[in-house]
Amino acid sequence: MTKIVDNYSAFNELNLSNARSENESYEDYKKRLKQNEQTIKLYNTVGRDNFKQMFPNGIKEALRASAEKLEEAK
Repeated sequence: MTKIVDNYSAFNELNLSNARSENESYEDYKKRLKQNEQTIKLYNTVGRDNFKQMFPNGIKEALRASAEKLEEAK
């Protein structure tokens, strides 16, 4: 019997650091911290399995798609 390994990483490529990057403006920094806080709160609320169903490619992909939709709407 083969064991199935789940390599799902919900926060892959997401900058969860509390430190401000060199090329990051203060406004972008505050926005990123708030977004991280909301993402982690959602993850803790719904759990790993439900989060995986909601965002199968990780949260970074969902945020990127959302940003693209906002740009198209403008």
